[in-house]
Order: sequence, then C-alpha cells, then structure tokens
Amino acid sequence: MFNWLSLVTGLFYIVLGIVVIVYKFFFTILEPAIAYAMGAVLILYGVFRIYRAVTRIKDSGNEE
Repeated sequence: MFNWLSLVTGLFYIVLGIVVIVYKFFFTILEPAIAYAMGAVLILYGVFRIYRAVTRIKDSGNEE
C-alpha cells in the first residue's frame, strides 16, 4: 500500500512543480528564476519518488 501511495505522491510533486513554473507562486509570488528552479526540483523529486516506488513494487512482486 505504501508503494502505491508513493506513486500518487510522486505524481502530486510533478503537478505541483508544473503549477509553480506556470503560475510562479508557492505560498508567495516568486521571481521567475526561483520559480523555474523550484519547479524543476519538485518535478525531479516527483520522478525520483515514482522511480523508487516502481522498483519497490517490482521487487515485492519478485519476492512473492
């Protein structure tokens, strides 16, 4: 169950990164350079979470 929740969380981070880049807002109005950097970090973290969740799901499938 945790692995599937991690997948959803990864998707949430990717969407949040896109929103930060497009609207340049994250609790406060951001400068464009900061918005792009923060959005990129959020997207990369989302991809990382999805990658880890997929590898854990595959590993748990091999153990059963």
